Amino acid sequence: MDQDEILLDAEERMEKATSVLHTQLQGLRTGRATPALVDSLRVDYYGSPTPLKQIANISVPEPQQIVIRPFDATQLQSIAKAIQASDLGLSPSSDGKLIRLNIPPLSTERRKQLSSRVNDLAEEARVAIRNIRRDGNKNADNSQKEKILTEDDRDRTKDKVQELTKNAEKRINDTASAKEKDIMDE
Repeated sequence: MDQDEILLDAEERMEKATSVLHTQLQGLRTGRATPALVDSLRVDYYGSPTPLKQIANISVPEPQQIVIRPFDATQLQSIAKAIQASDLGLSPSSDGKLIRLNIPPLSTERRKQLSSRVNDLAEEARVAIRNIRRDGNKNADNSQKEKILTEDDRDRTKDKVQELTKNAEKRINDTASAKEKDIMDE
């Protein structure tokens, strides 16, 4: 791999790691209703775990309520089961055509739990970023051994990988602290 390939690979993988964190944080409850809370919830749909957003229309008619209208009304029970089995802490109420989820205000204890979860997810993302840095440095070393890169090029590549790592970690920290602030301020 030449220098550009190593850097491009590291940058793309770091971008994916930060976007995964962003997606995971969207699913955390903050006291406000948002479709992202239940979008990726897996529902047993005719024996196959399917994301809820593929089998139902999800809307937020009020700031504290989510309405789930399944495309197939026979799936109400399986959707309700999936919501109850999730770690959202919400209880669905069904009227035979749709499911309503009322989002109660968060208690202080639940806020602390969610804040801790944000920190855990951010640390997982930072570990992924560090693994990507390690891979980039290893690729640079291997390229230098294979005479694709000079020692100076290898060192510059490692410096640029480290710079990418710092930028990615900063984005992760900023995202996590914003979400944590959002949770604690509600």
